[in-house]
Amino acid sequence: MSLHEASVEREGRVHKVNLLQMDNAILAFCYEGQMKIGTLAVSTPGLTEGVVGTSSVLLGGKYLIAARALAERSAAIFKKMSLVSLNTTLSEGEALRTYAGLLDKVKNP
Repeated sequence: MSLHEASVEREGRVHKVNLLQMDNAILAFCYEGQMKIGTLAVSTPGLTEGVVGTSSVLLGGKYLIAARALAERSAAIFKKMSLVSLNTTLSEGEALRTYAGLLDKVKNP
């Protein structure tokens, strides 16, 4: 089990990804400022290369598409079941771009 963090500052706000990598799963918190739980999405990796696995939003009503996309991206990157929490004030598109970039940064520190 290992914990990784990546961050970026934009317009005076610090955006972070804290990622807990376990033997069989990934738990990622995407947030700005202090860590908070946000919209929760889960995804499994695809069975073959290039195939998206099953994903779903578990809780939340904001950033449904971004949270689900980040969970799918995390599952594809790490090839493990992924649970992602997204809590931010960015627009959904900007949140997806920012936190997807941070996931890539965490993958390749």
